[in-house]
Amino acid sequence: MPAAFPDMTIRRPLRVLLVDDGAADRELAREVFDTHDEQVIVDTCATGARALEFLHKPDTTLPDVILLDLNMPGMSGFDVLAALKADTRLGVIPVVILSSSSHAGDVEQAYSLHASSFMTKQIDFGHFVQQIDAFVSFWLEARTAHWPG
Repeated sequence: MPAAFPDMTIRRPLRVLLVDDGAADRELAREVFDTHDEQVIVDTCATGARALEFLHKPDTTLPDVILLDLNMPGMSGFDVLAALKADTRLGVIPVVILSSSSHAGDVEQAYSLHASSFMTKQIDFGHFVQQIDAFVSFWLEARTAHWPG
């Protein structure tokens, strides 16, 4: 029987695009993401329009997953989600809604626009940290289990 070899695969970091108009929310999420050392790279955009501009740049490395707020000035998260899913190149990127809204209509609309998941922002700092940690763990595992590279 051949000797077992450890998994020597070197995985690239999980790349996340966080789109949220709240500077405090972006900063807090970035701090939590940073606790995952080199496992996660986070890009942030404060508006939906800026996110789409960023994603359409030829030199942008596309994210593995997008974390998207719904309630933003200008382009709402729904508008951004619809634009992403209508784009053949960007439409394959999983989009997770992270919103202060837990209204059933918002959840239904997000899923009708093909959001991958819907998370309600936690107000309590400890719960928010747990929420972001769970998000990172899930997407790292999902990518390792199903995605090459």
